[in-house]
Amino acid sequence: MKLPLEGIRVLDLSRVLAGPFCTMILGDLGAEIIKIERPGIGDDTRSWGPPFIDNESAYFLSVNRNKKSITVNLKHPKGKEIIYKLVAISDVLIENFRPGVADRLGVGYRDISKINPKIIYCSISGFGQDGPYRDKPAYDLLIQAMGGFMGITGEKDRPPVRIGVALMDIGAAMYAAIAILAALRTREKTGEGQRIDVSLLDTSVSWLSYMAMNYFATGKNPIKMGSAHPSIVPYQCFMDKHGKYFAVAVGTDKHWRNLCIALGKEEWITNPKYATNSKRVENRGEIIEKLSKIFKMKSRDEWIKILEKNKVPCTPVNEISEVLSNPQVLHRKMVIEIEHPTIGKLKQLGIPIKLSKTPGQIRTPPPLLGQHTYEILRKIGYSEEEIEEMKKEKVI
Repeated sequence: MKLPLEGIRVLDLSRVLAGPFCTMILGDLGAEIIKIERPGIGDDTRSWGPPFIDNESAYFLSVNRNKKSITVNLKHPKGKEIIYKLVAISDVLIENFRPGVADRLGVGYRDISKINPKIIYCSISGFGQDGPYRDKPAYDLLIQAMGGFMGITGEKDRPPVRIGVALMDIGAAMYAAIAILAALRTREKTGEGQRIDVSLLDTSVSWLSYMAMNYFATGKNPIKMGSAHPSIVPYQCFMDKHGKYFAVAVGTDKHWRNLCIALGKEEWITNPKYATNSKRVENRGEIIEKLSKIFKMKSRDEWIKILEKNKVPCTPVNEISEVLSNPQVLHRKMVIEIEHPTIGKLKQLGIPIKLSKTPGQIRTPPPLLGQHTYEILRKIGYSEEEIEEMKKEKVI
């Protein structure tokens, strides 16, 4: 059975996280990903570590499966020639240089679209291709800070807290993948390619969602609330008698009644200060103080059993090791093993998109640096002699 993006060729000039995560999504869905890397160096993340697995960076291994690696010196005229030949037979090009760099290298949208007017050209950057901040350097940490997330994450009156993964990079990657699919669909109708401009800052701002709307409604900045929710009570983490944490999500008044029964506090059900969510939000401090004292009387596992029996949504706060051994995670094939040419058995996270008729596949492991250089150059018409000559000239 064909994969959904089978027949789509993506020229991947990106590196680090946002671009590679996007092309991994497309590769999982069947697109052919040709990853362009610097000769002798490769993607920056090949050297990011420890940890390494048999000299391969764990970071690089996390986002580069289902790709072919070719090394090309973009600053060499013959290197540009290789890129232009690949552009002519590609459907999509992805880059995440700082704005203006691709143009200086001769691989900007203006040059590329002249070679292939049907190409979908996707740029991912920190702040976008225009605006007063376009030339600023951007890292996920800076975007989490500037984009508002560190202003609402963590405990009140405590230092700012970064979300534990580079979420803005990954979010921009997902938006880029959605945009590419939309542009491919448009091309089916019009026959025309187009440029896509995705930024980490736009991603962060769009994800403020109800927090931004709360500000529009009140004119007041949201405050940091730890694991709590500004509009739902109780909806946060609590500590057990051993200092372990678990989360309780009372999203409806029915859940509140169930919680009161589970705790043996049926009188709270009809208490006018607690009976509705809006009243519980008003009396947040009083409720949380009482619940915190009760939850410290038993262990996390005991509370999970009691709450689940009474149909109160809850879960332990898991360590990564617990997540990756969770029976639901394993059942959904979100942890798998593949064969790597030097490592052998290599664990990977699974594909979160489940399609009933054309499911994605992890077909190939993350490539070795330049592993497919000869294969790809032969495909676009280079002879063995020309390839060897370019190797001597450090074009590849």
